[in-house]
Amino acid sequence: MEGLRKSAREGNAKTLLILGLLIHVPAWTLYFWQGWLYLVIFGICALVITRYFLKHDPALIASRLKAGPGAEREKSQKWIQGAASIIGCVMFVVPGIERHFTGLPLPVWLVIFAEFLVIVGFWIMFLAFCENGHASSIIEVKSGQKVISSGPYAWVRHPMYSGAVVLFLATPLALGSLWALPLAVVLSAVIAVRLLEEERYLKANLPGYEGYCGKVKSHLIPGVW
Repeated sequence: MEGLRKSAREGNAKTLLILGLLIHVPAWTLYFWQGWLYLVIFGICALVITRYFLKHDPALIASRLKAGPGAEREKSQKWIQGAASIIGCVMFVVPGIERHFTGLPLPVWLVIFAEFLVIVGFWIMFLAFCENGHASSIIEVKSGQKVISSGPYAWVRHPMYSGAVVLFLATPLALGSLWALPLAVVLSAVIAVRLLEEERYLKANLPGYEGYCGKVKSHLIPGVW
């Protein structure tokens, strides 16, 4: 258990370090308050979620530590995850470049509202994790896994991705950037492709999942898609 705690702490610290470098180095200044505020909120949300599940569902944390293109078993998912990683990194770099050249003219109220949406995105993912302890970072079916249709899964098939999309779309504005917003839209589209591939895999490998899809029609947004 102590090893898992250490790995989780190191994973969170590594993520924050990478995000900090991606955000602040292109800006070429430490006077980038939007970037610092984003890192603080992101770090607090990640820490709270990690500590909660280390206590209540350590197996979920262990499964979430396996992430990235190299961890995926399906070839198509390796490509999708690779594309998502590249687009995501560029999305975090662009606000720093915009800060360097334009000073980020977005109003403070919009930045604060976007930070609120970042928290909402984390909250939706937290609810999905609470309901589904099998929500690993890669596409797989574990021994004894069952279809989850309660909580947020009664509304959409992929609430974890719903939260992620809210987080992605809010991130550029939280960093004061308009230029990065199209990248967030593209990243969300990549996530949509990923979940469609995941559904095909689950229908073939998880008993009862096809019936669940017949009952819950929405993939990401209730009543929309």
